[in-house]
Amino acid sequence: MSDAAHYVVATAGHVDHGKSALIKALTGTDPDRLPEEKARGITIDLGFAHLELPSPTSASSLHVGIVDVPGHEDFVKNMVAGVGSIDLALLVVAADDGWMPQTEEHLQILTYAGVRRAVVALTKADLAEDEAGTVSEVRRRLKDSVFAEAPIVPTSVLTGRGLDTLKATLARELSAASLSRDVGKPRLAVDRVFTLPGTGTVVTGTLAGGTLRRGQPVVVQPGGHHARIRRMQSHGRDVEASGPSTRTALNLADVSAGEGIRRGDVITLPDMGRSSDCLDVMLEISPRAGRLLKDGVRVRVHYGSGNVPAHVALGSGRELPVGGREPAQLRLEAPVFLFAGDRLTVRDWSEQQTLAGAVVLDPDAPRRAFRHTERQLWLERVARSLDDPVQFVAAHVARDVAVRPSSAFVKTRFGQPEIDAAAGELIQAGTVVIAEGVLAQAGAWTRAVQRSADLVDETHCAHPELAGLSLTELRNTLKKEFPFDEIFDALVASLCERGFSRSGSVVHRPAHRAQLPEPLRAAGDGLRRALAAQPLEPPSRKQLAPDAASQRALRFLIESGEVVEISSELVMSAASAAQALAQVRAFIEAHGPATVSELRQSLGASRRIVVPLLEYLDRTFVTLRQGDKRTLR
Repeated sequence: MSDAAHYVVATAGHVDHGKSALIKALTGTDPDRLPEEKARGITIDLGFAHLELPSPTSASSLHVGIVDVPGHEDFVKNMVAGVGSIDLALLVVAADDGWMPQTEEHLQILTYAGVRRAVVALTKADLAEDEAGTVSEVRRRLKDSVFAEAPIVPTSVLTGRGLDTLKATLARELSAASLSRDVGKPRLAVDRVFTLPGTGTVVTGTLAGGTLRRGQPVVVQPGGHHARIRRMQSHGRDVEASGPSTRTALNLADVSAGEGIRRGDVITLPDMGRSSDCLDVMLEISPRAGRLLKDGVRVRVHYGSGNVPAHVALGSGRELPVGGREPAQLRLEAPVFLFAGDRLTVRDWSEQQTLAGAVVLDPDAPRRAFRHTERQLWLERVARSLDDPVQFVAAHVARDVAVRPSSAFVKTRFGQPEIDAAAGELIQAGTVVIAEGVLAQAGAWTRAVQRSADLVDETHCAHPELAGLSLTELRNTLKKEFPFDEIFDALVASLCERGFSRSGSVVHRPAHRAQLPEPLRAAGDGLRRALAAQPLEPPSRKQLAPDAASQRALRFLIESGEVVEISSELVMSAASAAQALAQVRAFIEAHGPATVSELRQSLGASRRIVVPLLEYLDRTFVTLRQGDKRTLR
């Protein structure tokens, strides 16, 4: 990919105002590519051309991809597909006709698409009876729009008048525009798909957000089909890579016939997220529009190079008036692949009228609780932060309490360095903390650590016989109150920084010493006496601890090491277990491998005791069973 500046320009304007003829005069390329277009003399589908202009500010050239869109009202849906991801609009108005209905609708669509720069080409100037009057009328129509100051250039493709001036004006306006950013998230909105013999599937579109390279693995969304870029071209030339604002053709390998790539699909990288059928948006109706929008209406949503049926859920639940703006939810009838910040155009179901524009706030929106006040306020906050990564990250941490930046902000127009810098700024400000790569609300994190400390202290008070609060119990309690389960270890580490200790599977105060509470001391003394009375022939566990108090006391003696848990049914005092181990070791050292019967006779204990005891010694790597005998490890 060269270092030259790349831009995309799209035409707009009423049918038969000379858009295609103007593009041919500027570039030498006839954008009308369909036989039906030739026969009817109007553009039905998108046409494409390339124009190279000298830069007015440097010695390099400007490489301009031009998208010629249809002006006829029957094909406005194709026009919308052509104005996504463009840098400048070439608004065409015929000097003999002046401002027409489709001119006005195209102006609104350009505004909804987020286009902020335009050049007006006043075509057919040779036919104008009152050129100055037409220019004045166009300027009046542009008033109060984002294109109010757009330059107006009279032209004629018959006489050649104004063509050089138009080229110079386009170069000046494009040079003043910001170059499309490369944020490492390439998306190519597919506007044409065809198959070539010996080559296979080829897709074309305007690339935005990042760079694609030959040989790179890609994913076709919304289907999620994997493919590989076999070959790339830009304006008829093979290239190794293609960047933002570049008209690009991709020859895709590993695409099966059943995967059916079509206009509206997006070619992107793996790990860029999944498609969604529900979008939270900020919906807006231009003051120039002709009708309001009702809640629940079925519409057609245009995005990128595609469109999809949807139902509108307004935040107010009523209607959106002309000139109005409010959060809304678009419930789609098929999934799409969009990012936060993407622009949409909403048209009526019959495709007769453009109704509104929208910007995506949440591309993976849940349908539940959409109209809750908290969510409506959050959507308003996101709408204000779409160009501010710090505020955008802050809004999501505020909603979710904890987010992982490496994955939570993939479907945004911010690059990872911008997200990392935003996180750093929020950490420095003290509003968030970072733990194991997760950003968390500082206040919630502090409350979670304090809640953990309180739970440990409550356990020490209620169960002094325990060494501390088990980590499992702490995790289970906290995850009901805080979304910090995946960074639980970091939370425990923060707790320890506040003076607590972690010992094995429990956390405790360093000064805490496990002891039986007064109500259990009698039960503990009884257990000690029973185990001491018959050191190598203790009662069964059920006989030792038949009630809740004695069971709690026994658990304490086991955890404190005073009693050894031989099996689920057998316990022995630590002294008795040590005595038995010493006798087994001494017998085997003296006589070699021994059977259960021989060791039972040596210990003077019953089989009820010896079998689980030897299995315990096997598990603790004291003995090793070989056939029916035990030897020392």
